[in-house]
Amino acid sequence: MAKNLTEAIAAAGSPVELLRNSQIGSYIYPVVPADFQNWIKEQQAWRQTAVLYDQSHHMDNVFLKGSDAIKLISDTAINSTAVFPVDKAKQYVPTTASGHVIGDGILFREAEDEYVYVGRAPASNWLMYHGETGGYKNLEVVVDRRSNSRPYGDAVSRKYYRFQIQGPAAWSVIEKLNGGPLEQLKFFTMSTMQIAGKTVRTLRHGMAGAPGLELWGPYADHHFIRDAIVEAGKEFGLVPVGSRAYPSNTLESGWIPSPLPAIYTGAEEQGYRDWLPGDSYEATGTLAGSFVSTNIEDYYLTPWELGYGSFVKFDHDFIGRDALEKIDPASQRKKVTLAWDAEDVTKIFASLFDVDGPSHKFFDLPLANYGSANYDAVVDADGTVVGYSMFTGYSSNEKRALSLATISPDVPEGTELRVLWGENPNTSKATVEKHEQLPVRAVVSPVPYSTVARQSYQGGWRTGYKG
Repeated sequence: MAKNLTEAIAAAGSPVELLRNSQIGSYIYPVVPADFQNWIKEQQAWRQTAVLYDQSHHMDNVFLKGSDAIKLISDTAINSTAVFPVDKAKQYVPTTASGHVIGDGILFREAEDEYVYVGRAPASNWLMYHGETGGYKNLEVVVDRRSNSRPYGDAVSRKYYRFQIQGPAAWSVIEKLNGGPLEQLKFFTMSTMQIAGKTVRTLRHGMAGAPGLELWGPYADHHFIRDAIVEAGKEFGLVPVGSRAYPSNTLESGWIPSPLPAIYTGAEEQGYRDWLPGDSYEATGTLAGSFVSTNIEDYYLTPWELGYGSFVKFDHDFIGRDALEKIDPASQRKKVTLAWDAEDVTKIFASLFDVDGPSHKFFDLPLANYGSANYDAVVDADGTVVGYSMFTGYSSNEKRALSLATISPDVPEGTELRVLWGENPNTSKATVEKHEQLPVRAVVSPVPYSTVARQSYQGGWRTGYKG
């Protein structure tokens, strides 16, 4: 195995070859059972009653402690930290020196000089690298990595359990657990509540468009707290959500979870590539989809293209500021939902049973992604690529195949485009079977696609929240 990402790229010949033919297999949401009821009933519950999301295992926790922690955050985030009080949370979005997004996650300020980043590996690794190499004297960085994707019976433990209670009946469940009324604090505000005699940390959230809470505490209490929530929720129709349905909620709410981290080129990022291990997310992840370029930089995205434009604040110096100041936001692609044509999607499934005709790329349900980062070409009537479809699946609540995409700013809502589904030529990824590419009609639609989320979600990139 390569010692670091630099060696891995050299051995493969290019970043594109490394990632498009990675053999790591499918992206796993670990440990949590795939289903508790079935994925359709679990999807419907977050719209109709209430759900319990178990987020204890699929994200890194990076603990930052010391007076220099806020300086590290400010130096690496496009967001402003001018106002960041204790018991508040912020979405954290770092960029490279060229102004391209690395990833994102949530930062919790738990005490005066104590912060926790929760999210995927690209932003965690970026924080850890700069924490180690940035000359911060009063800073302690400790990481609690996500659980093993395939533990094969090995023991699994985390620093925290992390749950979310969401859906129209979520607050009724929460107040029953608390033994009485609980103040609905402002979005991304932290507090505490009581569950079965234990004090639990909380974050006001709302993934399903209605008031909800994220809850966390010592991992040793995981089963105790989970059982208490499930028991209290029975009266209100609460449904635990498995790892199969869980990631599909973003199709309705509109967050693109896994853009390619833009760190594979650039002289300023060479030290980072040397630092990243050969078995890191960045070195082993998979790049999937019909968009193909030999230039890895064609896969890089700016904050505006992912819907994070409102976060960019030039009130502080940060990595990527100079490049972002030169960008005209109006020229950037825009995030949209693509609603896929039912007849064309049916062709994909029909090919499974056509013994004489071609097979199309398998469309898994409810989430059809087959890479860590997914880039399907979106073309107009002339066949010109106008953007990328980046997160694809099916919503039983909308009875539609949907994908989250970033497309040219001059393409209006309601336009019919085509998503090229499947790879041509087929790559050797472990997740790719022999198939023929199929153009699928798709209508440019709002993001979030869910009317409930679009009209009632409080804060964040969905509404231009400035926190």
